[in-house]
Amino acid sequence: MIQIIPSITIINGKLTRLKQGDYSSETVYKDSPVDIARQFEDYGVKKIHLIDLDGAKKGSPVNYHILETIAGYTNLKIDFGGGISTDGDINKSYEYGATSITASSIAVLKKELFSSWLLSYGREKVTLAADVKNGKIAIRGWQKSTTTNIDDHLDYYYMRGIKMVKSTDIAKDGILEGPAFDHYERLVKKYPEIHFMASGGVRNVDDIKKLEDIGVKSVIFGKAYYEGNLTLKDIEGLLK
Repeated sequence: MIQIIPSITIINGKLTRLKQGDYSSETVYKDSPVDIARQFEDYGVKKIHLIDLDGAKKGSPVNYHILETIAGYTNLKIDFGGGISTDGDINKSYEYGATSITASSIAVLKKELFSSWLLSYGREKVTLAADVKNGKIAIRGWQKSTTTNIDDHLDYYYMRGIKMVKSTDIAKDGILEGPAFDHYERLVKKYPEIHFMASGGVRNVDDIKKLEDIGVKSVIFGKAYYEGNLTLKDIEGLLK
């Protein structure tokens, strides 16, 4: 069964969603991040994806206090990301309650360091975020494009034992027009041993079921819930 992972994205300590990674298009929601997390937990969610957008832009995490609060008030497993670039960042993330971390920029900029984390912390605890814009990896909260092709990127880490990969087609993110199904289908076929997490564009239950049929192991969603397209009852039904 596909794993359902709600996304909570933070700017200035507040629940915020962007459109296609554009920081000028932010929508700030009135609900507090911890209240939202507790709602998800009440309806059977076991894990959330907590992204520090300030940290992603800066290159080092900023909103540790949100991580600490959610960890303190729930029993959720928390995958934390947003600017993680040193062993100190990872250790601090775990100290504040993360159960796993996701990193993107460092995997492009310091490949040997990121590879060492797979050994140091374990393949289940370190997720590679391979987010693409026009087929090329984008980093620093999607603000910086690279010349790195996603297949070359994944090939490199596949040879070094990567297991957990989150991939977003940035063009699909935050616009509720459906996930990049072809993108995930191709990746799942090419790298069958990798646990792929689809993120971006999810509109409804049907999209999640289609991703499951493709062979994606986890789906991360945000805006579909915050805009009312996916309800807590829908989520509860998917978890049964």
